[in-house]
Amino acid sequence: MSIMGIILAVVVVGGTGLFIGIFLGVSDKAFAVETDEREEAILDVLPGNNCGGCGYAGCSGLAAAIVAGEAEVGGCPVGGAPVAEKIGAIMGVDASAQERQVAFVKCAGTCEKAKTEYEYHGIKDCVMASQMQDGGAKGCAYGCLGYGSCVTACPFDAIHVVDGIAVVDKEACKACGKCVAACPKHLIELIPYKQQTFVQCNSNEKGKALMSVCEVGCIGCRLCEKNCEAGAITVNNFLAHIDADKCTNCGVCAEKCPRKIIKM
Repeated sequence: MSIMGIILAVVVVGGTGLFIGIFLGVSDKAFAVETDEREEAILDVLPGNNCGGCGYAGCSGLAAAIVAGEAEVGGCPVGGAPVAEKIGAIMGVDASAQERQVAFVKCAGTCEKAKTEYEYHGIKDCVMASQMQDGGAKGCAYGCLGYGSCVTACPFDAIHVVDGIAVVDKEACKACGKCVAACPKHLIELIPYKQQTFVQCNSNEKGKALMSVCEVGCIGCRLCEKNCEAGAITVNNFLAHIDADKCTNCGVCAEKCPRKIIKM
């Protein structure tokens, strides 16, 4: 190849590279999507777990939603009040101290207390087991099946199956809600962290039917409701419910409960 040919090749390659560089630079400016600086600041404040407990696709999704006004500044269940306060400062809004929540399993029907109708040999998964006869092998159709779908769903190792029922470690729980969504029996709910009085049952069976399958389930006798001076307990459809805002944690309901299903 002649010298001129080499020079020509260098000029062509160099010119092509220069053109591409200029084109990319212009395109970057022309098609750039402006990002609100607040979004980046919020993303830096969020814990980065990307657990999805906020209902968005990771922390970046939540940050964008907050800036767009589609989510509350306290939308991160993992970060809680401290993170909400920082995000509130970024957004220029008052982030009132948000009440911490934890997951609670409404069942005390352990292997010893709850009757089993048959032996299940399928996949150890609550969703699968609930598709079997009578909604699972457990005598109580409302009770925890104990195969740990909630355990698998929890990204914080805050829930485990103990003696046949799921139990939440309230200190480790971040209230992301994934266990709530995973439970086919709808046994898990989010309650205030400060709540100290609980009804560990979710059955709507009448007393006699319930007693035939579980030694501790709520029979709807209304003794708790009648003895609660704060009016914090109501019995609907054979099941006691506690209003955490009214409850004074006096313990009278737990004392009067003949089934000892109300725990302090």
